[in-house]
Order: sequence, then C-alpha cells, then structure tokens
Amino acid sequence: MRERTGPAGRAVFWRPQLGSIAVSILTAIYLLALTNRSFWEKGWLYLDGRATTFASIVIGIACLYIALCVTVSVKYVMKPIFILLILTSASGAWFMDSYGTIIDMEMLRNAAETNSAEAGHLITPGFLFHMLVFGVLPSALLVWVNVQHYTFFWKLRANLVVIVPALIIALVAGFSHARVYAATARTHRDWFQTLNPVIPLVTAARFAVRQTADRNVVAAPIGEDARIGDAPLGVRKPRLMIVVAGETARADNFSLGGYGRETNPELKAKDIRYFSDTTSCGTATAVSLPCMFSVYTRSAYSHDKGLATQNLLDVLSHAGVDVEWWDNNTGSKKIAARVKERSLIEGGDPRYCSGGECRDQVLLDNLDGWIGSVQKDTVLVLHQIGSHGPAYFERYPQEFRRFTPDCRTAEFSDCTREEIVNAYDNTILYTDHILAGVIDRLEKEQGRLDVSMLYMSDHGESLGEFGLYLHGAPYMIAPSQQTHVPFVLWLGKDAKAAYSAACLDAETTKPQSHDNLFHTVLGLMRVETKVRDPALDLVSRCRSGALS
Repeated sequence: MRERTGPAGRAVFWRPQLGSIAVSILTAIYLLALTNRSFWEKGWLYLDGRATTFASIVIGIACLYIALCVTVSVKYVMKPIFILLILTSASGAWFMDSYGTIIDMEMLRNAAETNSAEAGHLITPGFLFHMLVFGVLPSALLVWVNVQHYTFFWKLRANLVVIVPALIIALVAGFSHARVYAATARTHRDWFQTLNPVIPLVTAARFAVRQTADRNVVAAPIGEDARIGDAPLGVRKPRLMIVVAGETARADNFSLGGYGRETNPELKAKDIRYFSDTTSCGTATAVSLPCMFSVYTRSAYSHDKGLATQNLLDVLSHAGVDVEWWDNNTGSKKIAARVKERSLIEGGDPRYCSGGECRDQVLLDNLDGWIGSVQKDTVLVLHQIGSHGPAYFERYPQEFRRFTPDCRTAEFSDCTREEIVNAYDNTILYTDHILAGVIDRLEKEQGRLDVSMLYMSDHGESLGEFGLYLHGAPYMIAPSQQTHVPFVLWLGKDAKAAYSAACLDAETTKPQSHDNLFHTVLGLMRVETKVRDPALDLVSRCRSGALS
C-alpha cells in the first residue's frame, strides 16, 4: 500500500513496524505451533494425555524458544537466522509429518550421499506447496516487517527482561514433572528427536564437522595374509561369485518367507536357500552397505571404523581374486574405492534408463556381455536400485504390474495404503525376476566356471506400520519392517557338490545377519585369512571335508 511520496518524488511503501522482541516472540510461537506437529502429537500420546504434564512442557519449551530467539535478535543477523529457522523447520516438518522421518546423523548422511534423481522423488508438488505456505510466505513476511532496534545497552536490558524470566519459567516447568519427562524420553527416544528446528540444526552442524574429518581418513589394510586355500587354477575351474546388494527389500514381503502374496515365483522354482531370520546392520544405505562389507559386526561397527578399515573387497583382492562393483544406485559408499567400480547409470541404456535412474534390467544386460570374459577367480558385486521409494512405480516395467491398483506417484498422500503396498510388492516381484535372471546366466556357465550367487538387502522399509513410511529410523527404535531383510544363497553344481545340503539347510532357520556376509563370501571363495571368523562363515563348516 503506497503511503506517501518520499524525497525526489520516490514512492515509499508502507511496512509494518515491530520491535525486535515482538518479532522474536512471534517467530518462536510460529515455529512451535505450526512446524512441530509430530513433536506435540508424540508428546500427547507418550504422556498418556495428562493435560497438566503436557501443558507444563508446552510452556517450558515455548519459554526456551522465546529466550533463544530474543538472544539472537541482533540487527543485521536476526532476519537471516530467523529465515533459516523457518525454512529448516518447514522442511523438517514435511518429512516428519508425512513419513515419520527422524532427522538424525545417519539420515543426513544418507541424504548427503544420494543423487539428484533419487532426491528428486522427494521434491513432490505437495512438498513444494508446503514449503511455499510454511516456509517462503512467513520468511517473506519477516523480510517485509520493519524491525525496530535500539541502542546496545537499552536492547541488552530489554532482552534480559524477557530472557531471564523465560528461562526461570522453563526451569520451573521442567522440574515440576522432571521424572515423568525423563522416563518418557528414555522409553520413547524418538520424541525429542522430532523437536523442530533445534534437533535438525544441531545434527546438521555435527554432521558437517564429521564430514570434514572424514576427508582425511586412510583405510588401514586388513587380510594381507589372504590366499586361496585349495587347488590352483588349471587343476580346478575358476570361481565366479555374484553378490547382489539389494535395496530397500523387506523380508516381510518375500513369499519365500511366508508372505501371503506370491512375490517370488521365479526364485521358488530355483534350487535356492532362503535365510528367513536375517537382520540388517542399519536402516539406511549409508550405514548398512558399508557395514555389510565390513569386518566388524553390527555391535562393533561405526562409521569411523568403516572408513578407517579396508573391507571384504580389499581382502579378496589381497587373495588374488578379481573384484568388480557395478552400481545401479547411489554409489558404493567408498566400499569399492580400491577396486574396479562402474556406474551403469552413466550413459545408461534408454530402454531402462531415464531421468538419472535405471531399472535393474540394466544389470542383467551388462552381465550378458561380460560373463564370458571371466577366466580367473572373480567376485562381482551388483548394487541394485531395487525397491527404493517413494517412487516405487519407477522400479518395475509395465509387465510386472501384477498387484493393482498400484500407487503411480511419489506423493503418498495421493494414494491409499493398499496402492502403496501394491506398488512395493511389484518391486519385490521384479527383484525376484532379476535374481532369477542372474542365476540363469550363471547356470549357463557351469561347464567352465564354479558359480554361486548371494543376495542380501541392505535394509527394509516401512509401509505405514506405526504411521511410518520409507526407512532410516534410528536403529534402537526402528520397527522390524526396516531391519528384517531377505537373504538368498544359490550354489552351482560344483559348489553344491562341495557342501552338505542338510548342514546348509539347518543354517537357513537360524538367526543370521549382515555380520555373516564378509566371512561367508570368503568361505565360498575358499579364501584363508586370519580375519575370517569361522563362527560367522555359514558355509565352511558345511564343506564336505570339514564334516568328515
């Protein structure tokens, strides 16, 4: 609204004027009231609807937010900080409210290591509209307001008049029900992890520090004593083992494990072994994948240890095995840093690839032209895109739309839960086809190669259970749908003859985990080294010679 004409005839537009304390209080209330739905809903639920206890924490946190905002209400700094808080809160609220996401260190690492195509599926029209309403418009309003600032000492005194009572009230409110809050937070660790934007920003700062430190890490060698422990080439066939690193496949939806729908018709017709009780190392690719190939068990593994120590592929290389990593996902997470790594997305076949992503058929097509060249002991890792969401419909071709109606968008709010599950089950059906295709190609080479295949998914997926979707929940509170993963082993005729079928069958019903991958692959490739743990090697104890 034009109010008057300024000097030199320039138009001056009206802007509302508010003091810095008033703007700070309004910003704090906005953040808590409109971008913390998940936090307040969880609080009401976890506190069993006790109104007085809930009201006390509302007052306490509101006072803390007001004190924080008033503290940073410095001229030239205030607006940029508040805009950052508003945009961060709006973004965090969308993922927390829509998918039940917890924005912790591993979630940020997973986001940082994704590619633009994968990230693009999360930038939906719904997200953009949400950011416009809850992020951009409030930020624009903040820019529009003319904030009044005063001299330093007057401002210091006025701010302290607000900050000190706010902190006192927050302390009183907190201590009034301290036992209840402490017990609830211990029992429900996800509650305060949804506090917006404090937790996301603190986590982001910690992550940035860790990323800087990670750049200088050099992996220490392990397994340099590794060697092939049986007859040399020429006396026996070269071994070819294909390790398929699955993506977001949950065991609950594998018919091999008892799921009501037939999602594994092709694998069911193969002579495979399915390990029905297998647990993942993490709930996101950036954690699970390095851990799978690490010498460390889940209880001993950490991101720092994984970076600072060589892995399974290095030990195989030390033994003289040819090792390759083919990627149809977001990269090897540095697992293949010291072996041959190939991205199948770059320059991908247009029959399967578009928008920076490829369906997994691209793995099989490349396998056709490569497998005939294998002349020595070789391990090939195929990293699938598998069942990665939320755009499940992009993961399978038309002929695998067996379960319908299927969700044909990445915007889950536009689909029913049944449609989401149908689309997800179609991805499992397609993975079944890909794995059977790998086996078909290996079977054709049995005359000249000793072949085998091992498939293990990196983590599972939530499909609406407990109000959660996708994956990446903190492991300590993650539902089984995100940690119970499928594990398939297939042995060619030579490998099959070397092992006791009854012994291997007995292993399929025991609890297994990602901990077994490192040692079992070494066992199947007959690699002897001090770092192979016989207790975690599922096959060597079943070798015919070992049983006699």
